[in-house]
Amino acid sequence: MMTHEVINLSNRLQYETSPYLIQHKDNPVDWYPWCKEAFRRAKADDKPIFLSIGYSSCHWCHVMAHESFEDQEIADLLNKYFISIKVDREERPDIDSVYMSVCQAFTGSGGWPTSIFMTADQKPFFAGTYFPKNGRDGMMGLKELLIAIHEMWTTNRHELLRESEEIIKHLNKSDTKFEAADIQILDSAVALYERIYDRKYGGFGKAPKFTTPHNIIFLLSYYERFGKVECLEMAEHTLLQMYRGGMFDHVGFGFCRYSTDARFLVPHFEKMLYDNALLILAYCKAYAVTKKTLYLKIAEKTADYILREMTAPDGGFYSAQDADSDGEEGKYYLFTHDEIISVLGKLDGEAFNRHFDISDKGNFEGKSILNILNSDWTDESFETLLPQIYNYRKERNALHLDDKILTAWNGLMIAAMCELYRAGGKSVYIESAKNADAFILKNLYENGILFVSFKDGKNGVEGFLDDYAGFIFAQLSLYQATLEQEYLERAKLMCENVLKKFSDDAGGFYLYSNDSETLIVRPKETYDGAIPSGNSLMAYNLVRLSLITSDESYASMVERQLNYIAADASHYPPGYAMFLTALLEYSYPPTKVTVVLDDQTDKNDIPIGFSTDTIVTLLKQPTEEYPLKNAKTTFYVCHEHSCMPPVNNLNELM
Repeated sequence: MMTHEVINLSNRLQYETSPYLIQHKDNPVDWYPWCKEAFRRAKADDKPIFLSIGYSSCHWCHVMAHESFEDQEIADLLNKYFISIKVDREERPDIDSVYMSVCQAFTGSGGWPTSIFMTADQKPFFAGTYFPKNGRDGMMGLKELLIAIHEMWTTNRHELLRESEEIIKHLNKSDTKFEAADIQILDSAVALYERIYDRKYGGFGKAPKFTTPHNIIFLLSYYERFGKVECLEMAEHTLLQMYRGGMFDHVGFGFCRYSTDARFLVPHFEKMLYDNALLILAYCKAYAVTKKTLYLKIAEKTADYILREMTAPDGGFYSAQDADSDGEEGKYYLFTHDEIISVLGKLDGEAFNRHFDISDKGNFEGKSILNILNSDWTDESFETLLPQIYNYRKERNALHLDDKILTAWNGLMIAAMCELYRAGGKSVYIESAKNADAFILKNLYENGILFVSFKDGKNGVEGFLDDYAGFIFAQLSLYQATLEQEYLERAKLMCENVLKKFSDDAGGFYLYSNDSETLIVRPKETYDGAIPSGNSLMAYNLVRLSLITSDESYASMVERQLNYIAADASHYPPGYAMFLTALLEYSYPPTKVTVVLDDQTDKNDIPIGFSTDTIVTLLKQPTEEYPLKNAKTTFYVCHEHSCMPPVNNLNELM
């Protein structure tokens, strides 16, 4: 009897845990993960490296994969002439940061997928983003690019590598500057926000419009301090338009990545954990400032989506849901007029269709994205019909779930759940925050060291600045929500670790630590893009630690960090919203309540329904600075640089 050997046609990515890398394990491309073996092989074979960086829910990453990486002709070129490396940007933000800077230096712009050609010494000589298989519409095709680079590598390598050293020198150039973090930068930022604000549709700048909730948080904080009504109007109009449009999933809740149009109607349909975390914080802030229950309700709907679809059984939060279903972007979210009628019946269905802008013609490629841009958004009579549509939609092909758990993004969501608990008082949210924190401590934390990611029982590489900053942010939020001392102590410990592992004597914090793998550049990011930078978030954390502890050593760290970022932020302040919020809180501190417990009072008896803009510190026993009044639990309240007499009943002051 003849036997046949079973050949495993999967490439090396089959051994990885990253959902993005796993998506490419069956490509005919002989992919390597980022590893020493790949660079040794490139050097030994005298081949250039093709580095492809993306993430699992990236639509154009999928497109390039289907067109090129699943194509045998392209695979043959890559396998013959190159060593190919695949990187998940969410698991290796250090590699992504370095080579995104390279891409921007070569092309003037960036994005994902990022396509880098470099030597075995990791020195880049050509960069771009998405390439179709064959050239079209003025775009170079990947096939012709691979052939051209191979020919130059073999016949004119000197010319091919000529720009490489200059690019690396440029990226490594040290231009650390300090500039006094003058509060005038806050006014300059507001003036620029007003200039780029879309008065008709909300948001800032032209399409595509990203959520960037930290812009909203800053504007609301500025309004609180100075009463500038324009800031409140910009923030509220933008928050309402994002909710009313197609960016918000009116069926299953939660927000999509960004709007492709100015009206916030047509989203890019992927849902990211970090966007939803920051949006919960922004809507909680809007509720705290305005007391309009709609904002609290939107925040709760968003959190409920996270608890239902983005939370692991053991508490951690997943990373993303894909935009594509059955290979089509947005297919999962679209409806036809007749579909709704078939689910709800004619009477309810027709009314539902009118309210959510679902028509025979459609508003997106012949189908409809649910939105209430032209409806009475205060009408809640359709809420009872949404579960039927949700259950109907669940029968469709499920969206791909990126179920890796990232420390940095979990930190943001933990903080969001804490703020939502403080705003509305529902225990489900603080329990969720505690569970996620416990997951990190069990799986991603060891002796003060954090790890980037967790998937299939394995954690990733040692954490980066963003992981530590996000985790500290979470610990401080947990402390404010619970007044449990362990969270504050852990925040202080991790802050010490950041200073040891990431601090630059010239100012600011590096992205990767002293004992991480060394890349061609060691970046220090300050710009607040879709997520606040690690430097900006650390500035905010240091401000909060300074306010909570009244420790002067934190105050000196705050000033140094703010002055470091100010040098960059002064060129375009709206690009540094988290830094602006940190500077605002430091210069104009929120109300601070110090609670001193007597022997009979338990901390759980203390009302923690303070405004989310209030800093709370708990002392379990009196001190010389904070003695008890009348031998009873005492509240010390300070506001706008002045302190009030201590009281035994907070209602006397608040």
